[in-house]
Amino acid sequence: MSALSFPWKTGRFDKRVGRLAAGLLAVLVLLAVLGLPDRALAHAALIKTDPVDGAVLAQGPGQFSLTFSEPVSPLVLTLVRPDGTSVALTSFRLSDQTVAIDNPQKLKSGTHVLSWRVISTDGHPVGGSVLFSIGAPSTPPVAAEPVDWDLRSAIWLGKVFLYIGLFLGVGGAFALAWLAESGRCGRRFVIAALFCGLVAAPVSLGLQGLDALGAPLAGLAQPVVWRTAFGTSFGWTVLIGLMALGLALLSLAGPRIGAKPFALAGLAGVGAALAASGHASAAEPQWLTRPMVFLHGIGIAFWAGALAPLGLAVRRQSGEAGPFLRRFSRAILPVVAVLIAAGIVLAVIQVQTPAALVNTGYGRLLLVKLVLLLFLFTLATVNRWTLTAPAEAGATEVQRRLVRSIGAEVLIVLAIFAVAAGWRFTPPPRALAIAAAQPASVHIHTLKAMADLSITPGHAGPVIASMVIMTGDFGPLDAKQVTLVLSKPDSGIEPIKRPATKPGDGSWRVDDLVIPVPGRWTARLDILVSDFEMVKIEAPIDIRAE
Repeated sequence: MSALSFPWKTGRFDKRVGRLAAGLLAVLVLLAVLGLPDRALAHAALIKTDPVDGAVLAQGPGQFSLTFSEPVSPLVLTLVRPDGTSVALTSFRLSDQTVAIDNPQKLKSGTHVLSWRVISTDGHPVGGSVLFSIGAPSTPPVAAEPVDWDLRSAIWLGKVFLYIGLFLGVGGAFALAWLAESGRCGRRFVIAALFCGLVAAPVSLGLQGLDALGAPLAGLAQPVVWRTAFGTSFGWTVLIGLMALGLALLSLAGPRIGAKPFALAGLAGVGAALAASGHASAAEPQWLTRPMVFLHGIGIAFWAGALAPLGLAVRRQSGEAGPFLRRFSRAILPVVAVLIAAGIVLAVIQVQTPAALVNTGYGRLLLVKLVLLLFLFTLATVNRWTLTAPAEAGATEVQRRLVRSIGAEVLIVLAIFAVAAGWRFTPPPRALAIAAAQPASVHIHTLKAMADLSITPGHAGPVIASMVIMTGDFGPLDAKQVTLVLSKPDSGIEPIKRPATKPGDGSWRVDDLVIPVPGRWTARLDILVSDFEMVKIEAPIDIRAE
């Protein structure tokens, strides 16, 4: 069949592709020059609230505060009243790791819910709720948000198609420019993959904004959704990814405008896009994790991108099949070595313990990915050491087997994309461990005395309790003795009494303490003010299971 039957192979099409890619890059460069809004900061866990969760107050506070393990950027702050109605909290201030929120109204008696949603450096929203009561507790209002499965499905599909564009599209363009002689076989497939990415990238960005705001799919066209999305680190991923896709399109316009440099820049753009956001790139130490994500990304793009063009070249028995196969066979070993090394480093940082592979959703997805990779490496090894040499020599039956094996590799790669896209909804064990290590805290305030009590870590098991004792008007209180008493009558546990020591930093401390079960405990401090005066203050404190 002549080349005229395939319009994507004509010089006219090359010019159209070149003009389209050049225009796309011009728009993206303009966006980069204008600058995206300030990106959100780190992946954080809530470590302290005021009022504390479960607190019972005599009157409503003038402001609320949320303190995280690292700085955050608020997205949605809402106060749900005891009757179930809600009010948006729009006045807040950021100070290091704390979000101070103004309370705009007088609160009525009953239980209130402070619902918060913030964004972290990896581009993923984090949310939660704090319950407190004015006067006496009441039945908590319903504040939990149902899972929007339509939105989640759309986010997952967007991720999969974005991976197709970056890995199969940009990686395929690199393979055509650097490994194939004429760069014709598989060109249609590569262009289709690139256009998948060009559509998926902006759509995924809009879906990111919806997820950050907790809005339904119907709100996709709202400007606030896109402003919010561009304010996350995922905005940089999309911008860099679109640049990589545009460079790959330029490389397909022909050698007249420098196919190889454009393809190489596009491949580097894939690594940079992935390193700009995501769980792995946000992990510490970032001087290690971001380069590892970069190398992992370009390694996947090199390998996965070459598969379809290579398989089509061998299938059609074109003149470029032999050289293409030889170049790919020589280059793939060091690429796979780098890919495996980077993957191991990232997995160790993210998972931390072997038990997390089974006990967490992130770990289970990683196990599925590892099984798929085992099949992929097995096929690649058979291809490399058994089928490549006979196929290069022109053995027709071996070439057919090689094509079928490469086709199977492509299917496994797509399955890996589907699994990897699921990580969007599963925090890594690293982040879960950070959250688990955070203390449980409570502020106890009475007219005679008050205290800040922290139990670290804030879950059942061996813990350390620390207390800062003050007078009722926030003055210093030089207590002679402090005893911590923890009780949980509903579980049949007798009060646990431990005397506190004063190490010299102004606080009191209890080291030999084990909290046997999770749940809501009553914490009481018996403060010996003088030989003749004992002050007892207490408040509930929630101890996590993990």
